[in-house]
Amino acid sequence: MLTTTDPRTGVSAATSLAPTSPEAVHEIALRAEAAAQELQSRGREFRARLLDAMAAGVLAARDELVATADAETGLGTARLTGEAGRSAFQFSLFAEAVREGSFVEAAIDHAGDTPLGPAPDVRRMLVSIGPVAVFGSSNFPFAFSVLGGDVASAIAAGSPVVVKAHGSHPLTSKLSFEVLQRAAESVGAPRGTFGIVYGQQAGVTLVQEPAIKAAGFTGSLGAAEALQRAIDQRPDPIPFFGELSSINPLVVSPGAAAARGAAIADGLFASYTGSAGQLCTKPGIAFVPSGAEGQAVVDALESLTAAAAPQVLLNDRIQSSFGEIADRLVAAGAVVGASGSAPTGDDGFAVSPQLLETTAAGLGAELAEEAFGPLVVVARYDSLDEVREAFGRIPRSLTATLHVEDEEADVVSSLASTLEASSGRVVFNGYPTGVRVAWAQQHGGPWPSTNSQHTSVGVTAVRRFLRPLAWQNAPEAVLPEELRDGFIGIPRRVDGVLTLPA
Repeated sequence: MLTTTDPRTGVSAATSLAPTSPEAVHEIALRAEAAAQELQSRGREFRARLLDAMAAGVLAARDELVATADAETGLGTARLTGEAGRSAFQFSLFAEAVREGSFVEAAIDHAGDTPLGPAPDVRRMLVSIGPVAVFGSSNFPFAFSVLGGDVASAIAAGSPVVVKAHGSHPLTSKLSFEVLQRAAESVGAPRGTFGIVYGQQAGVTLVQEPAIKAAGFTGSLGAAEALQRAIDQRPDPIPFFGELSSINPLVVSPGAAAARGAAIADGLFASYTGSAGQLCTKPGIAFVPSGAEGQAVVDALESLTAAAAPQVLLNDRIQSSFGEIADRLVAAGAVVGASGSAPTGDDGFAVSPQLLETTAAGLGAELAEEAFGPLVVVARYDSLDEVREAFGRIPRSLTATLHVEDEEADVVSSLASTLEASSGRVVFNGYPTGVRVAWAQQHGGPWPSTNSQHTSVGVTAVRRFLRPLAWQNAPEAVLPEELRDGFIGIPRRVDGVLTLPA
């Protein structure tokens, strides 16, 4: 049987849940396959109503969800209450997007004479790719798990979802799945719209099921590589969308250090220790100028870090990995600038926040390993050239951040192209943690932060689970309503002209 563990104490308890057998995984995948055509054929309005029901279900069960997740993650009720609200908001936002309809990219080119001669009637739009496997993450038990954005994206696309529950929060996953099931039943969704499996091997089995047509994943690079190997053994490999590893460099300009160094130190400390540093957008490297102004920033960071209490990590694997990576960084030449209070034997999976120091000129890949937890490496620089060169030696990321003053146009022009080439989201005068759920969001970046050009947050995340399909000279009866003449419900491009709803 599976166990649940309180990370604050390290004490485990048995649950009634068992790893899902290969036979059961197969049956769940077949049910998803059977639901796929019906879910797509019921149309956008039905999917929007399902997403609305999912949002309402999360809010109705929020107190129980938060209490269960807090016992399994130690993330605290305030953080988790906000995250449950984020999940509900995501479902509602995708419902709005499904109703608006532009995401299907409907296009019609009527038959007729063209400069190349007579041409057939061609109509194209994006349709569901089919059933999707979603792998829940450890650090977001709601927003990147059973109630997360990957699930919202799949349902918006018209794809049934089978979720692999994360081993760090099995009871939260079970309760979350019950919320989805109640939502599905309330609107009469086809059986198999949602499924769930438990256990590491069940996840490997799931991505090899012929009925599964795509997978979304948030987690470690090693786990992603294991799943990709399993997918590669299929006779028909499927797209695998992974959010993997990110160091998220942050640069403080000389002017910013002089003008607001104390505020930057406060914000950076909060960003690298928030949620015990277990955020995929945590700034792991901070470039700070040499000189008195930069030293004031570092001194403030050291004071904040030294005064910090131990922070609880999500599980024992993350705790042990954090210690091993911190030791490797020091062995590679980083100097310990400050360390928080040491955990006691009663602190469960707790660690001390750490601030390590090096120089930009000496910064390389061995000092840019992601430490999942409350650790930041401060790299001091003498010139912007050193920063640009260092960016060329470290892994690319989900985000890159620049703190700069208005009068430092030369700094922006010098670094902008470097930041843009190194990340999927460039942040100015802020902090990368806290990812807005919106139409314009991009939560994905160059390898190794992700393995595709797509975002996993925001409305355009739906594109991962859609495929283009064209109909040529098709009778109207077989066309989706979005491609029929006279339909005015969504934006479409007709004979090259963008037409908007009446």
